[in-house]
Amino acid sequence: MKISQIDYSATHAFSSLVIDYLQQNSKLAPFYHRFPTPENLKEQLAEKQFTPEQRILLCQELESQYASLPELPANVRKNLDLLQQPNTYTITTGHQLSLFTGPLYFIYKIISAIKTAEQLQEQYPDYNFVPVYWMATEDHDFAEINHFSLFGKPYAWETDQKGAVGRFKTDSIFSLIESLPENYPVFEKAYTEFDTLSAATRFLANELFGAYGLISIDADAPALKQALKPVIKNELTDQIAYKLVNATNEKLAAAGYKTQVTPREINLFYLDNGVRERLVLEADHYRILNTDLTFTRDEILNLAETEPEKFSPNVILRPLYEEILLPNLCYIGGGAEIAYWFQLKDLFDYYQVPFPALMLRNSGLYIAKNHVNRMQKLGLQATDLFKDLPTLKKQVTAAYQDEGLHLNEEKKQVEAAFAQVEKLAAAIDPTLTKTVAAEAQKAFNALTVLEKKIVKANDTKYETIYNQLTALKDKLFPNGTLQERIDNLLTYQTNNPDFIQQLYEAFEPFAAKFTILEEE
Repeated sequence: MKISQIDYSATHAFSSLVIDYLQQNSKLAPFYHRFPTPENLKEQLAEKQFTPEQRILLCQELESQYASLPELPANVRKNLDLLQQPNTYTITTGHQLSLFTGPLYFIYKIISAIKTAEQLQEQYPDYNFVPVYWMATEDHDFAEINHFSLFGKPYAWETDQKGAVGRFKTDSIFSLIESLPENYPVFEKAYTEFDTLSAATRFLANELFGAYGLISIDADAPALKQALKPVIKNELTDQIAYKLVNATNEKLAAAGYKTQVTPREINLFYLDNGVRERLVLEADHYRILNTDLTFTRDEILNLAETEPEKFSPNVILRPLYEEILLPNLCYIGGGAEIAYWFQLKDLFDYYQVPFPALMLRNSGLYIAKNHVNRMQKLGLQATDLFKDLPTLKKQVTAAYQDEGLHLNEEKKQVEAAFAQVEKLAAAIDPTLTKTVAAEAQKAFNALTVLEKKIVKANDTKYETIYNQLTALKDKLFPNGTLQERIDNLLTYQTNNPDFIQQLYEAFEPFAAKFTILEEE
């Protein structure tokens, strides 16, 4: 495997905010705490306070959640035990419960977290670092996760279930599994032997990354929601997040950046079986949208006290909930995630919760051997592939333009030669001039025919080259975007069982570079 790295800016696939962040542009300094370097994360270690009570709560809940798995890889068991130690910290990434793991960037996020934890472990052996996958089990946007693309063909799970997707029953996925072109035993086991999407996804994460010690956490748990009670009550009564995040948004806009998310006056959902709906304050009562449920102030605060699990944080409060529950140093996310975390620093400061270092997940382009061969035949380097198609077309087909292919000069030379012959023939026998002229015309006509054939052959070759180039771009950049945003893990792992391990070996999170992997 040939590995190379390029600047993210060279891909033309990332926002100006992301590029400015990676370059540590001073305009963004007010919106984050520490840039993710090993040295800065050591400072984060000293700042992150995590009480014994918080650690006990976390570890007890994780033990309960992992009890559903038939067996634990040695490194998962090791990390669950290490989390009980006061010198253990987490490196966290989060993602939705995408069907069959969804697009590749889910895999990239987790590998980034694993590699970051391992590299910190090497640098700071007196501490322990555990990679964590925060499962977005409370998300209710089913349309975002119910499909995936395998070998360019879309597959989707249809169900009329509502509410938090982590609670969805998986029994109706079987018909989708039957429609797949091959058998995928690990995925079949996940969706047929585990009855909820949350449990199935934990099993998959464990099967794919258990050997690396990945810990998955489902925060949709009554015991864990106890830790969020102060935030829930404050959100219901004071709407602090709305005020602080809006103020930050104004600052970001003034610095020239678009904001990713918009805060609500109350950034909580009401959560129950089959229901995850926004909670709004109307006059003197609280209403749950799309339901008949209403609460007085006293009733809603009593519910928050006695059943905090009935409340679900939205995108504004979810990061705060995560950092309350975990001894976390660094959050790893995609460009859009990094962007909305920048909106939250003042909110973290208000609640006196240390703001984690924010690391852009690894991103890459995987080029299979057949595509490497095609690329080389087209005379391209991997870095050329990020150019737009018209520019690449001009570059690749320059040698096949028809300028210079016409035989005008050759025709002049033939004409001159026959003129000489005609002059010689006229001196000997004037009657031969007509014969010479006729032969000259034949030669001229033959050249014209040959010229047309040469131009046509060139045009055919030009079209073939262009079609090959277009096909290569379409394959490596499906729908005109990075493959990691469209293609599924199985598109690559089916033919390359070592795919995850190769990504693990290639990715370097602290390098902050885009990775290109070429099969050899």
